[in-house]
Amino acid sequence: MANRIYDRKNAVFYDDKQYGGKALKFLYETVLGRIILKLFIAGKGYSRLNAFMNSRKSSVKKIAPFIEEYGIDMSDFENREYTSFNDFFTRKLAENARVFDNEKSSLISVADSKLLCYNIGDDGKIPIKNSVYTAEEIIGETLPDSFNGGYCLVFRLTVDDYHRYCFFDDGKVIRTKYINGKLHTVSPISSKRYKVYAENCRRVTLIESENFGKAYQIEIGALLVGKIIDHGKNVFKKGEEKGYFEMGGSTCVLMLEKGAVRIDEDILQNSQKGIETKVQIGERIGGKC
Repeated sequence: MANRIYDRKNAVFYDDKQYGGKALKFLYETVLGRIILKLFIAGKGYSRLNAFMNSRKSSVKKIAPFIEEYGIDMSDFENREYTSFNDFFTRKLAENARVFDNEKSSLISVADSKLLCYNIGDDGKIPIKNSVYTAEEIIGETLPDSFNGGYCLVFRLTVDDYHRYCFFDDGKVIRTKYINGKLHTVSPISSKRYKVYAENCRRVTLIESENFGKAYQIEIGALLVGKIIDHGKNVFKKGEEKGYFEMGGSTCVLMLEKGAVRIDEDILQNSQKGIETKVQIGERIGGKC
């Protein structure tokens, strides 16, 4: 079944175009495919091989067909020649290509992505897609009680998205850690059998923000992602780049304390229907309570 998305900027609904759809269907929906997935594809060896191939100069030939297939507007990005497909994949935005909402009371999107909003239950459980997670499974530590009743925002990046992400507010890092894991696709097809946000490799950062209290900002690697590159900033400004993903689809997760934010109504309504909202980095997605 197609994954439904609401394009907020153009006020239209559309169906997600799945990168490598036939291959993913084989890997996740057949017995042989799942065996191959477990033994090789979801491990880091395959992603490292893929990263190596996409870092070679010869991989530039993949760029033009990719741009055409996914309709990427290259006027949004730096006007330069790319040395490899991975160089293109981690491209930077052109100046003024995105509008960052600098109002202190505005919560902004941390990435160009497809956004779903979930409530964190009083027991710390979060019903994401076809699975029920505990927050502890995702962050690898006990969730403070102040987050129960708060929000869990899931920003799913697809291969056509800009793969750099930012901080949502001014603030400082309390602590950060890397959790080793698998590299399943974050596409909806994987959620039928795997709890990808608890199984995949991820970087977990506990933040003290200026306007929204404490928050967990988590970057989750996925199929084909060679690395999560974190810049290691300890003090930061709203909209400042936190890091980027190398080749593949990926996810950023933001957990916020109860009463810290009021998410915009269109995002809440879409999320209740299981519809993702397409957002851009720096765009307002909610406001301070």
